[in-house]
Amino acid sequence: MPTLILVRHGRSTANTAGLLAGRTPGIGLDEQGSAQAAALPQRLAALPLVAAVSSPLQRCQETLAPLLAARPGLALHTEERINECDYGDWSGRKLAELMDEPLMQVVQQHPSAAAFPGGESMPAMRTRAAEAVHDWNARVVRDHGPDAVYLMCAHGDVIKSLVADAIGLHLDLFQRISVEPSSITAIRYTPLRPFLLRLSDTGDFASLVPRASDPGGDTSDATVGGGAGAP
Repeated sequence: MPTLILVRHGRSTANTAGLLAGRTPGIGLDEQGSAQAAALPQRLAALPLVAAVSSPLQRCQETLAPLLAARPGLALHTEERINECDYGDWSGRKLAELMDEPLMQVVQQHPSAAAFPGGESMPAMRTRAAEAVHDWNARVVRDHGPDAVYLMCAHGDVIKSLVADAIGLHLDLFQRISVEPSSITAIRYTPLRPFLLRLSDTGDFASLVPRASDPGGDTSDATVGGGAGAP
């Protein structure tokens, strides 16, 4: 079975503005996010990637652009099932405002029951993303063999749900996982079980420095969408 490299997109203009971007069009990387994307080819230089799979959203496509330029033979595949969670009516709103919504407590404490008005539920997000990984694992093994390594570029909540799925963690506990912008998470799949090899690896310890919470919550709240990461 293959090794999956999960890359969260670089820091976006919505991250720094404290907005829940969701699937709002036109959200690209900010200056720091562009620098993070530019560093990605060197960070992944040792990996013999056989495929690059991306969410259709602009911020993910921009994150992978330098990697694809550095590896002309690496084709980009767009996968709708690893798209950002459809936050529906919450999309584009300030995270600070959303903290007053009654649904936020469900999102924080019982996400398996959370469904966004006009959007999708968190279990639906987890299911579609896990199905995408299952299908891509089979495709990569078929085309490149069981020891192949491939990459997916997706979003914070999507990656958190995939990590939870891999380690057998109930969705109600997935808010305990944090995934930084432009971080690398690696999961090796085997016939018996997946192994989590890396989690939210940025190579930058600045993200571990205690700091004020992301907009709209105290330090015990998980930032919906994943947050802006280290300053």
